[in-house]
Amino acid sequence: MRRRTIFLLFSMVALARAAEPARLLVLHKAASTLGFYTPEGKLLAQVAVGRHPHEMALSRDGRFVYITDNGTMRIEDAGQGGNTVSVVDVKTRKRIATISLGKFHRPHGLDLDAQSGRLLVTTENPDRLLLIDLASRSVLRTYDTGGKTAHMVVWGPDRRYAYVSNAGSGTVAAIQLDSGEVKTIPVGQRPEGSARSPDGRWIYVVNRESHRITILDPARNEAVGEIPTGRGPVRVAVTPDGRTLVYALIHDGAVEFADPAARRVLATVKLEGSPVSLSLSPDGERAWAAVQDRDTVYCVSVKERRILRSFRTPQGSGPDPVIELPERVF
Repeated sequence: MRRRTIFLLFSMVALARAAEPARLLVLHKAASTLGFYTPEGKLLAQVAVGRHPHEMALSRDGRFVYITDNGTMRIEDAGQGGNTVSVVDVKTRKRIATISLGKFHRPHGLDLDAQSGRLLVTTENPDRLLLIDLASRSVLRTYDTGGKTAHMVVWGPDRRYAYVSNAGSGTVAAIQLDSGEVKTIPVGQRPEGSARSPDGRWIYVVNRESHRITILDPARNEAVGEIPTGRGPVRVAVTPDGRTLVYALIHDGAVEFADPAARRVLATVKLEGSPVSLSLSPDGERAWAAVQDRDTVYCVSVKERRILRSFRTPQGSGPDPVIELPERVF
């Protein structure tokens, strides 16, 4: 009788834990898992994905998350790397499929067009951009990026172009997706993350080793300005009103804010350690930054420009990108 009671208690706890809604997805790059967390940082579940995943994108309805299984921890590391994109069902918390990339290895950046159901994925071995159809989970077309170390990618405002950061070449490739024509735009040293303004007028690209943000005009595919930043901007996001850029500084160990119209820094929030990622909540009120080598995730208030809270991920997990799920998912 006592054993049955204990078993029932454990079962009830397990069911309650499974039913507890996750609000955060945290990709554990070192542990090769996707973590499901409460907003306060309680780990609810982990799902195994490919080795050393780098980036992820959420479907329009919030049901699926697509993850690049890079296979190496850093772009500087040698190795063939992986050649898949993992598909995880957010509701069931299971990896339900992998999309094969064939001979294209070390997938890194990705961006999802919610309307067409097409996914852009960059690969580093060889340097290519891949266009993927999510309905058939197959590669539709591949593109030369015209540079070295294809890193992050963002759709252009009319979905005719894709913009790929060539981290090893100091350029951004503007790729015409119908023709495959490539225009390389000089930016700064080691361009990495990028973001499109809500109105589609600008593409913002952070240059890690030049300590500045390049402003691209997608109508002309030209660089039209820059914003000096702190040291080592690696990822960038734009608030929904388009008035504020929020980005992570890997060398300064901070999250920084800039006014894109005035082209000046507004504020800097220091963290403990070097953040490798930056994302915003759906309402733009919270910024999430992960410090990989300290297994720590920070939540920063965009309005108040201060740390709201932080939490630890499992030891050695190496957290990287974070997605705050929209409330409508549940």
